[in-house]
Amino acid sequence: MKRLVAFSGALFAAALFTFAVIAQQGPPQGPPPGGQGGPPRGPGGGQGRGTGIEALTIDDHAGFESIFDGKTLKGWDGDPQFWRVEDGSIIGESTAEKPVKVNTFLIYRGSMPGDFELKVDFKMNSTNSGVQYRSIELPEVGKWVLKGYQADIDFANQFTGLLYEERGRQFLAPRGQMVHIGPGNKKRVIANLRNADELKATIKVNDWNTYHIIARGNRLTHILNGNLMSEAIDDDPAGRSMGGLLGLQMHVGPPMKLEVRNVWLKNL
Repeated sequence: MKRLVAFSGALFAAALFTFAVIAQQGPPQGPPPGGQGGPPRGPGGGQGRGTGIEALTIDDHAGFESIFDGKTLKGWDGDPQFWRVEDGSIIGESTAEKPVKVNTFLIYRGSMPGDFELKVDFKMNSTNSGVQYRSIELPEVGKWVLKGYQADIDFANQFTGLLYEERGRQFLAPRGQMVHIGPGNKKRVIANLRNADELKATIKVNDWNTYHIIARGNRLTHILNGNLMSEAIDDDPAGRSMGGLLGLQMHVGPPMKLEVRNVWLKNL
């Protein structure tokens, strides 16, 4: 019995000592208000995890192949009266004395990509142009004439960024919208991406812009200067294309000058 009393007294003394130490140290320190402290946050803001998503890198060409050597039109085919290379850029130029009478294209002959990403820098000083993809030739209309998807470009930037089908179903996905295209070319907007005028404000006039086109299956995505411009899901089996030619457009109309550089292709 005396041993039990002595043991209980020792426990009581130990408890008093522990309480005194805790009182001196204060309560355990949790993370301060606002979520600061604790484990380091990852790049996505989540504690200790992060999203694993890297920052936007418009100039990232990992896995891409350059398809313009900056010196010649090797691998490309177009009307020599309009197309040339100058100061590291592809130049497409018409004049009052040398007008474009039918929309004509500089066609890439190196491959006919199906699923791919394409990055290209461009600037222009007038009228209309575009980056053609998954396209076919129409020799019955004229030499260097293409039909197919087009990432549209125009100097007034009324259409720049949208998805157009040259000599086909025409306007498929306006700037600022994601569109589903069903059989018989039945189109319906399934999402608004961003206000079209806000997107227009991101396009540089008389300066270089970077187009990033992604074609994966029946999903077609247009990105310009890092901004998502338009997207389409093409479920129209009679109208859609799953592969074909790449090209650059010279449009009928007043004299114009198109400049293109840094043409990068990645097959998916």
